[in-house]
Amino acid sequence: MRNQWRLLLLRRCKPLSDLQYKVHSSPLLPLSPFISQITPHSRTPTTHFQNPNFTRFFSSSLQSNITPTLIELYSDPHKSNEAVMLELESKTNDNNIIELFKNRGSDPEAGRVFYEWVMGKEDGDFTDLRSNSCNQLLGMLGANGLVKEFWGLVEVMKKKGYGVKKGALVRAMERFEKDGLEGDVQRLKDLFALGSGGDSVEKDSSRVCKVVRAVPWGEDVENKLKGMGVVYSGDLVKSVLENLGTDLNKAVIFFRWVEESGLWIHDEKTYNAIAREVAREECLDKFWRLIDEMRDAGFDLEKGTYVRVLNQFVKKRMLKDAVELYAFAMGGNVKPSVQDCTFLLKKIATGEKLDMDLFSKVLTVYKEGENTLTNAALDSVLKSLTSVGRFNECNKILRAMEEVGFPPDENLLLEVGFIPDENLLGEVGFFPDENLQSKIGFQLSKNGETEEAGKFLDFVEGPRTIPSYKTFGSLIKGYCLSGHLDKACDCFEKLIENGGSSYAGYALETLTNAYCSKERANEAYKLLANAVTENEVKPWHTTYKLLISKLLDQGLFKEATDLFAPMKAHGYPPYLDPFVKYVSKTGTTDETVMFLKAMTYKKVPSTAVYLRVFKAYFKAGRHNQAQDFLSKCPRYIRNHVDVLTLFSSMKLAKGTAGPTPVAA
Repeated sequence: MRNQWRLLLLRRCKPLSDLQYKVHSSPLLPLSPFISQITPHSRTPTTHFQNPNFTRFFSSSLQSNITPTLIELYSDPHKSNEAVMLELESKTNDNNIIELFKNRGSDPEAGRVFYEWVMGKEDGDFTDLRSNSCNQLLGMLGANGLVKEFWGLVEVMKKKGYGVKKGALVRAMERFEKDGLEGDVQRLKDLFALGSGGDSVEKDSSRVCKVVRAVPWGEDVENKLKGMGVVYSGDLVKSVLENLGTDLNKAVIFFRWVEESGLWIHDEKTYNAIAREVAREECLDKFWRLIDEMRDAGFDLEKGTYVRVLNQFVKKRMLKDAVELYAFAMGGNVKPSVQDCTFLLKKIATGEKLDMDLFSKVLTVYKEGENTLTNAALDSVLKSLTSVGRFNECNKILRAMEEVGFPPDENLLLEVGFIPDENLLGEVGFFPDENLQSKIGFQLSKNGETEEAGKFLDFVEGPRTIPSYKTFGSLIKGYCLSGHLDKACDCFEKLIENGGSSYAGYALETLTNAYCSKERANEAYKLLANAVTENEVKPWHTTYKLLISKLLDQGLFKEATDLFAPMKAHGYPPYLDPFVKYVSKTGTTDETVMFLKAMTYKKVPSTAVYLRVFKAYFKAGRHNQAQDFLSKCPRYIRNHVDVLTLFSSMKLAKGTAGPTPVAA
C-alpha cells in the first residue's frame, strides 16, 4: 500500500515492541463527552492506546472542531501525504494530531480504529458531525471493506435524517463488488433506489417548502404535507425553516404546525433554527417569546445562534436587545465568551449616546457569571470612547465599574504598595492600574477637561481605590501642556499630601519647565524652594540645572546662586557653565566673587575654577574686569604661576603696555 498509518495498530506492519504506544483490550472507557454520546451503549472490548499524550489528543478543545477536519483529510484518497500534512498544520498546531496523520493509508484495521474513535460505542445525539463529515467517513469505511461499520453508520445517519451521498456509495460499491459481497452490493442498490443516494434532507426540504410557498396556509397545505410521506427529523425541520426564512410568517406557522400535528417534537436544534430566522427588528416580540419558550423547554441557545443574532442586533444598533440577549445567554449552560462583555461595552461606548444603564447591566451580568474585569478590557473601552470624542465621559465608566464591585487584582494591590488583608480587601473596589491611571489623567488634563480631571483625581484618591504617583505626574504634565499651571500646582500639593515627596521629582521638573517656558522662572524658584524646605522634596539634578539657566537668563542672579546650597545638600555637583557665561559677559566682579563663594564647601574654589573665569573674561574682551576681579582674589591666586602666565600672554597678545599683575 502506498501510505501506511503506522501510528495505529498495524500488527502486520510492525511488531508491538516497535510502537510508541502500548495496546491492550479492555472495556471501552468514554474518551470525551462527545465520543460518549454517539452510538448505543456497548460493553464490547475495544482496542485503545495507553499513552500520556493520548488524552490530550482527544481533549474537549479539539473534539468538536477537529473531528470533521480529521475525517475529511483521512478519507480523501486523492490527496498525498504532503498535501494532508500542509492542510492539517494550517488547521491545528496539535503535535499529536499531526503525528497521527503522518502516515495514513487504507489499512482496514487502521480504518476500524479510527471509526471506533469517532463513533465511541456510547449513547449520544451525534450532533458534532454533520452530513458531509458522515459521508466522508462512510466513504472511507466502504473503501476499506469495513462492511459492519459501514452499515452501522448508515443506520445512525438515517436516525439523524442524513442522506447517503453518491460519492460514498460509489466508493463502497467498488470495494463490495471487488470483494464479491453480492448481498451488500444489492443492499447498496436498494439504498440508492430508495432515494438515499442523494441529499435526502435537502430534497425533502425543497419539496416541503414548495408546498408551503405555493398557496396561503390552510387545511389544503396541511393535508398535502401529511400526505407526502416525509419522515421529519431535526435536520429536515431546520432546513425547512431556513429555506422559509424569506417568508417569516409561514416559517413560524410551519414551526408550530409540525409539532402540533405530532410529526416532530421540537428539540434544541429546531428551536435555534427558528430563533435565528425571527431575530429581526420587526419580529422582536416573537423572538423573545420563542427563546423564553425554548429555555422553559430545557433547551439552550446554541453558540452559533447567539453569535449570529448578537452581531445582527449590534450591526443594526439594537443595543438594548443585544444586551438582553447577552444576559439571556449568560443565564444558560452555553455561556458567551469573556470577550463578548468587552465587545458590548465598546459598542455601547460608541453608540449615539453613552447609555450607562445598558453599560452597568452588561457589567452586572458579567460579574454574576463569576468573571473578573481586566485593565486591558477597560483600556479597550476607553479607546472606543476616544474614537467618538467622548473621553471626557470616562469617569462615568469608572464609577460604574466601582459600583458593580469587581474585586481588585491582588497582584495589582501589591504593585501599588497595598498589603492584601481579608478584612480589608472587600473595601477596595476595582481600579485601573498605574499605567492606565496615568493615561486617563494625562488625557483629561491635556484636553483641558479640568472638571473631569478633578473628578478623576477624587476617584483615585477615594477610600476604595489606590492612587498611583505616576497618575499625579501625568495629570500635572497634562495641565502644563494645556496651560493650567494653577491646576498643576494644586495637583502637586495633593501629591505631597498623599506622601509622595519621594516620588515628586518628575512632577517638579515638569512644573519647573512649564513655568520657565513662560518666562516665569521666579515662580518656579519659589515652588522648588518651598518643596525642598517645607516638604523635603529632592529635585532632580536636571531640574536644578534648568532652573539656574532660566534664572540667569532673566537676570535673577541671587536666586540662582541660592540654589547651590540645596544642590550641595542633595549631593549634586555645582553647575558652573551658565554662571561663568553670565559673569564673563554681563556680570559684575562682585557677582563673580559671590558666585565663587556660593559654589563650594571650601573657603575658596580651586585654582582651575579661577583660571576658567579669567579665560572667560578675556574671551569676552573684558580685560579690565578681569584685572579688577584679580585684585579681589586671594593672594595665592594672584601669585599663582598659571594665573601670572595667563595674564602675561594676554598682555602680549593685546600688544599694549598694560599693568602687570604682581604678587601682593
